[in-house]
Parts: sequence; C-alpha cells; structure tokens
Amino acid sequence: MSHTQGTVRRGFEEVREVFDDIVADSRAGAAFAVVRRGETVVDLWGGLADPDSGRPWSSDTVCVLFSGTKGLTAAVATRASELDPDAPVRTYWPEFASDDVLVSHVLSHTAGLPYVDGDHDFLDVLAAERLLAKQEPLWTPGSKVAYHALTYGYLVDALVRHATGRSVADHLRADFARPHGLDLHLGTPPEVDPRVARLVRSPDYRISTFLQDEERRAIVNRMYGALLGSDEVINSAAYRRAELAAGSGVGSARAMATFYDLLAAGSLVPRSALDRATRTWAEGRDVINDRPVHFGLGFELPDPIGTYGPAEVAYGHSGAGGGRHGAWPEAEVGFSFLPAELRPEDTDDRANRLLDALHACLSRCP
Repeated sequence: MSHTQGTVRRGFEEVREVFDDIVADSRAGAAFAVVRRGETVVDLWGGLADPDSGRPWSSDTVCVLFSGTKGLTAAVATRASELDPDAPVRTYWPEFASDDVLVSHVLSHTAGLPYVDGDHDFLDVLAAERLLAKQEPLWTPGSKVAYHALTYGYLVDALVRHATGRSVADHLRADFARPHGLDLHLGTPPEVDPRVARLVRSPDYRISTFLQDEERRAIVNRMYGALLGSDEVINSAAYRRAELAAGSGVGSARAMATFYDLLAAGSLVPRSALDRATRTWAEGRDVINDRPVHFGLGFELPDPIGTYGPAEVAYGHSGAGGGRHGAWPEAEVGFSFLPAELRPEDTDDRANRLLDALHACLSRCP
C-alpha cells in the first residue's frame, strides 16, 4: 500500500509511480514537486517526517536543505547588482587580506579557501568570516576548483553584507520568500520547528564517495566533520537558527520548485544577470573530492555524472544526502526532491529516477 499523498497532473503518473517506490523503500519521508510556468504539475509527499515519534510527512512539512541552500544564496548574489564578479573581494570587504581572490572565484568554488583554518564554532558566522579574511588561499585563486562546502556560505554572506548592507538571509526573506509566499527560511524561526522533518542517515551514509586518497580525506573531514558527524547536530535548533548561507536553509519541496520556476522565468533576478550566473565559470575534477564538478556563479550546472538528469541545459544545487533542486529552463520547469533520509551519493539513485521519469513525461506533454 502506497503512503504517498499529493497530486500529479494528467500525464505525470509515471513520476508518482517512481515516488511511490522511493517512499516504500525509505526509513524516513520525502517530497517531490515540479512547477511549470507557474502551475504545480507534481506535488507529492510521503513517509515519516519523524521516524522516532511516527509523525507522518504532511503537506506543510519542511526539511533542512543542506547545500540546496547554496542555490538560494547564488540567486541572492546574482540579484545584488552591487556585486561585480570580476572585482577583487577586497573591493567590498576591506579586511580581506588576499588581493588575488575575485568575487567570481568565491562564487565558482575556485578561491582556494575550502575550510576555515583556526579553532571556531562553525555556527558562528562572523567568527568564521574573520578567520577567512586573514587566511592564505591553498592555491592561486582561479587555477583549481574544489567544493567549498561551508566556506562558500561564509564568504558569500560577507560579500553580500558588505556590498548591500544586508545579509543573505535578509535578502532571501525580503526579496524572495515574502513577496512570493515561499516557505523558505534561513535562520529558521522557532514557530517553524514543529513542521521540520527529522533527518536520519542511512547505515551506509558517507560523504565524498568519489574520494579514495586518505590525506585528502582528512581535509574533507575538516570541512564537514562538525556538521555531518552526528544526527544530533543536523537536527538541532541551533543549526537551523544559524544563518549558514551554504547549508542551514529550511524549506518545502513545493517552495523550492516554485523558486526555480520563478527564477527560470526571469521573475526573481534580471535575465542578463541570470544568464551570466548560469554559464560555465569553473569545471573539472574537484582537486579535493575527486568528483567531476561544473559551476556557474554559485549554481551547479550539468556534469558528467548526470546530477541534473537528461536535460542538456540545467542549473540548481544539490544537497547532502540526496536533495536535488533546480530548473530545466528549456522545458520551463523548476523541480525539487527533498528527502529526510541521507544516502551516499554513489549508490543513491532516488533523484535520478525521478528526473528520468519527469523528463519522459515532459517529452509526452510538451
């Protein structure tokens, strides 16, 4: 018996069948939504929002987005006309020591600052920024690409705040969430807590599944350890309250799919700025994680391992454990897969199966 709830428009039944299988095989709940030209054509949810208490996933359940937050942050930076991608970071942030790091390096994960060097509480955004401002890049900025898992958020938030006078969280609330009625939060308020899904890690969950080198594994552990080391941290109110522009956003699949539909339609940022942000700024093999990557200015782009499914043109951002959020602009759709069970990237096929089914349905429903 299926535990899936929600609706699909006629012609998208195959997506529901795939989602049914995913929910039936999950230890925790999930949601999947697709919005096309303002119409919600897929809005599905199912399973348990809290396996400990037995609370079911409901229509208003929200979940931690992890790095899905980076897509929201990238849109904020894209909208900020004050930020010139070709300008040095020091143009906006005088305390930043390096003359060689450009805004585009920060946004495209080529700045050479993939971790914070120094003791700090990773939830203390300002403390992390102060340390990064004094830190020497590990390589010549722009010469190598490596995913800046948490430091992306500290760096972009500092840039946005110095350039505009407002934080990424402030921009998200004022420019995106409130005007468009989007259930998206950065610095999640207490009143949202009862609707938040509890995250669980699959028994085989691990990060950086492409990486075999033990020396670089130590760097990865330094990057992620405080965050993904326990269920307690990722389910804490303190984590959700922190305005980590790289990973503590909370939202619904419906809101994320709507966000990307609006973004693709040109309703959130100027079209010229979006075109610039979604062209290639960095690609290749991540020099720390050994994963093939492809970045615009903060957005992930299609890569050799098919992160964004069959569509040739796409942008968005995935999240730890299997979340997948983005747009296929040629098909005029925004989509979001939001799971509460974290699975390892090399064996997790949930989002890929959903995107394959969605692509097949769209080919029959132009």
